[in-house]
Amino acid sequence: MLQYIVKKVGFVVLTLFGVASLVFFLFTVLPGDPAQMMLDQNEDSTQLEIVKAKFGFNLPLSQQYFYYLNDLSPLSIHSMLNEDFAHYDPSVYGGWKILTMESSVWVIKAPYFRTSYQKRGKPISEIIKETLPNTAILAVSSMCIAIVLGIFLGVVATLNKDRWLDRFLQFFSTLGMSVPSFFSAILFSWFFGYVLNRYTHLNMTGSLYELDDLGESYQIVWKNLILPSFVLGIRPLAVIIQLMRSNLLEVLSQDYIRTAYSKGLSKYQVILKHGLKNALNPVITAISGWFASLLAGAIFVEYIFGWKGLGKEIVEALNQLDIPVVMGAVLVIAFLFIIINIVVDFIYAYLDPQIKTT
Repeated sequence: MLQYIVKKVGFVVLTLFGVASLVFFLFTVLPGDPAQMMLDQNEDSTQLEIVKAKFGFNLPLSQQYFYYLNDLSPLSIHSMLNEDFAHYDPSVYGGWKILTMESSVWVIKAPYFRTSYQKRGKPISEIIKETLPNTAILAVSSMCIAIVLGIFLGVVATLNKDRWLDRFLQFFSTLGMSVPSFFSAILFSWFFGYVLNRYTHLNMTGSLYELDDLGESYQIVWKNLILPSFVLGIRPLAVIIQLMRSNLLEVLSQDYIRTAYSKGLSKYQVILKHGLKNALNPVITAISGWFASLLAGAIFVEYIFGWKGLGKEIVEALNQLDIPVVMGAVLVIAFLFIIINIVVDFIYAYLDPQIKTT
């Protein structure tokens, strides 16, 4: 077990290092000057140089890369000189000093994602804290819909193999996997939020928290969760139906299932007691991958429905060349993706004792 944990920690560190390096070099070479974007129409050469010096745009690329990784690292080295770009400011970095030298200090801290270019220097960590819960709620709701309906409809398709209901569910799942999420979002928003609004009372756009009629406080509007969560869950729902049907049919052809039938058990008892658990392993693997990808796939759905989550924040940041927001959000999504897959490894091993965490 210890060897497995060490291996996974190493995997997490190397993966995050690769992701951090990739997003840094990818977004550093983007066209456009963030300094000019921040100054908008009020720029002059003096102000431009001040902004570039403040955010390190005037440094060599290799030095910018080192400072970026240094900010993200839990163990970092900082200069004690105030004129240095990477000087240590406790109010910014926080953390604990573990070694102080003549001109530098070693610090243990939380990863520092820096500040927004556009939102008056607002820390990226605060932006993520405000938007990530909304994205998580949307992803969890979508996955719950997909899991419950997908497993149920997969069993229904198995029980009605080669009948009209089975063919219809296969057609639905194929269609669900083929249609892009942004198209489904536009269609559902228009049809259920506009055409059928008098019957559904659903909004075309809206987030979980909305201002009340007096504009004084925020209130939770649960109905705004219905359309985006269902749209985001369509593709994993389609995948789960197909997987559940094919795996359950394969399990039901095994010898021990015939033995269960010979003992007088009904088809429903055989499926519930013997077939369902063994057919769930590949489904759980798919669920883990889809749940992690929903955090990234929510970008288009959130933007179309006006859902104030991390995905919508990423789109707005890209439009404004607010690169630190995009980079921080991508790193957080990558980290969650890795953690979810590790947790699923343990669940998979629990469901199948033949698999060992080594």
